[in-house]
Amino acid sequence: MVGADRTEPDLHLPHHTALPGLIEAHAHLFLEGGELDPARRATYLGLHETELLARAQTRLPRLLRLGILAVRDAGDRNGVGLALQRRDLSTSRGEMPYLDSPGAALHHQGRYGSFMGEPIEALGTIKQAVAARVAAGAHRIKLLATGIIDFEKGAVTTTPQMPVEELPRAVAAAHALGRETMIHCSGHDGVQNCIAARVDTIEHGFFIDRDQLARLRDLDIAWVPTFAPVHFQWEQGKALGWSEPVRANLRRILDDHAARLRDAAELGVRVFAGSDAGSHGVPHGYGFFTELELMEAAGLPTLQTLRSATGASAGRLGLREGQGRLRIGARSRFLLTEAPVLEGVRHLRQPVTVVFDHAVFSGRDLASKPGL
Repeated sequence: MVGADRTEPDLHLPHHTALPGLIEAHAHLFLEGGELDPARRATYLGLHETELLARAQTRLPRLLRLGILAVRDAGDRNGVGLALQRRDLSTSRGEMPYLDSPGAALHHQGRYGSFMGEPIEALGTIKQAVAARVAAGAHRIKLLATGIIDFEKGAVTTTPQMPVEELPRAVAAAHALGRETMIHCSGHDGVQNCIAARVDTIEHGFFIDRDQLARLRDLDIAWVPTFAPVHFQWEQGKALGWSEPVRANLRRILDDHAARLRDAAELGVRVFAGSDAGSHGVPHGYGFFTELELMEAAGLPTLQTLRSATGASAGRLGLREGQGRLRIGARSRFLLTEAPVLEGVRHLRQPVTVVFDHAVFSGRDLASKPGL
């Protein structure tokens, strides 16, 4: 950086591109997405929380070296994200990117989300449940507003688990305590409920329509599309045992999602890149690169795709520390690469030099190394 008494920069790098540090806006740090065997994944979920935390801690330096310098964790019931967040706030956090976490997501007893959440019923009213999450240290509130897609039927077939009259109370409780909301949601009715509640971000948002996207823009609700988990189910459908009709459903869902991403870009919706890393077939780090490639392939221009992973979310997610921007006064958290990243996000997979708070990291993590 050239100061008031400086006339020359420290380095001349005419063949390099400088990028702000990448921001992964949706990842489950307690999960190992690169583990493909369903039985081993099930066993993994049964590990003690201390082991889950230890494994998550080993992932974070690897993410930093890939250029992912901030992570918005998407929740776990074991306290892993909150423990990592506490370490992030300490003076001796080591080589780990910035992160924040909602802790356990809030869901209703007997509905989707028990593997990563806590039932509202166990905590009292929705207002009491939100307060409990904040008391536990949650930087934001994760709410499970709906179930998930039934791939065999190609739709969200269950009614929203958070009814239209409840969700606004949850959002109001979070905002009253100075916390943003991140809402797991798919299906037209669930999205409609989220719009009515004026949530902060919609995560996934499959089956959203163009009119709803226009409402997101008008209300400044951000969208995190998370293509990668569904794409894995389609791409590896035969190996996973899906029938051809189910694979056709998956392809249709992905194509519709891509069309809605193009609509979002045209309408001016805030779109943030998040891979849902930790989901089956979505490893941390490399799954994020896949997500960016899928967003670009869907029709989002390269520069806009890069912005979705840097500046677009930097100013909107309420991150405690400045991220995702190159400007005077910003923290020294950026990437240097000779790869033509402005021509295609696939080049992010090539080696980069990472500058993170004046420390410099180089070398490349291997996608084949287990643990992501």
